[in-house]
Amino acid sequence: MPRHRARGGLWALVYLALRHVLELVVVMTRSEGANQVELLALRHEIVVLRRQVCRPVYQPADRALLAALSRLLPRSCWRCFSVTPETLLSWHRRLVTRRWTYPHRVPGRPPVDEETTALVVRLASENPRWGYRRIQGELIKLGIRLAGSTIARS
Repeated sequence: MPRHRARGGLWALVYLALRHVLELVVVMTRSEGANQVELLALRHEIVVLRRQVCRPVYQPADRALLAALSRLLPRSCWRCFSVTPETLLSWHRRLVTRRWTYPHRVPGRPPVDEETTALVVRLASENPRWGYRRIQGELIKLGIRLAGSTIARS
């Protein structure tokens, strides 16, 4: 048994050595720009980590810088960041959504003006046998389009 363990340990050592040699080859063949961007990202992460003792807290400027740097690096190099690729992508999405905002409308139906409400109440009080469907038809004749549920609530 000890001989079997020694052989397994030897293969593990060979595997680790081969892996590190291949990583070194990849780093050597990578472009100088990619190496510089990775260094910038790592240096900024060191600055962030030196500001706190516990779990790193990224400020919005840190997130923006790391998201921008991640766009310059190939995805295979994203393991140099201290956050997961999903986190980097979500930060980038938030940056884009903040940049591209469109005016939002108020949800729901537009409010009914007071004159129309007064007209609906007046029609209902003067014609007690009319239901909301009949009042809706009379309003359509006048050019006022209201939902039946809106008339029923008035």
